[in-house]
Amino acid sequence: MATLFFQLYNEAGTLQHRHLEPKWLRGCLKPCPSSAKSALAASAMSTKKQSKASKSADSINARLQLVMKSGKYSLGYKTTLKTLRQGKSKLVLICNNCPALRKSEIEYYAMLAKTGVHHFAGDNNELGTACGRYYRVSCLSITDPGDSDIIRSLPGQE
Repeated sequence: MATLFFQLYNEAGTLQHRHLEPKWLRGCLKPCPSSAKSALAASAMSTKKQSKASKSADSINARLQLVMKSGKYSLGYKTTLKTLRQGKSKLVLICNNCPALRKSEIEYYAMLAKTGVHHFAGDNNELGTACGRYYRVSCLSITDPGDSDIIRSLPGQE
């Protein structure tokens, strides 16, 4: 019976080499070829760089969930334009796959209303999920942030 060579990463992110031989582990892990060692190390480096972007996305999602619990908002294109026209909107979030004409129209209304606009990093499915809904949301208008500090934090990042 041959010993299998595996590369494992511990919680600190350091690389550990293991030689595993027990019978119960035979079908669980696949052996790592020696040519993939450098690819695994490079992917570990890239995940650290991606973590900053994911942390900011998680931060936006957490703030958005707090708005959904304690604030006032309106979901959708029509109601977003209504709140912008009335001057009630404090912040507008637009998904990244919103059509260009619709996006520019919302931005124009927001500029007239002196309202901040944040381009959400995800598509309309992800924005709907971040809002806690099971449907797609192309844009949303926040009229009262509630306990969240989303209005102070988001427009300054752009």
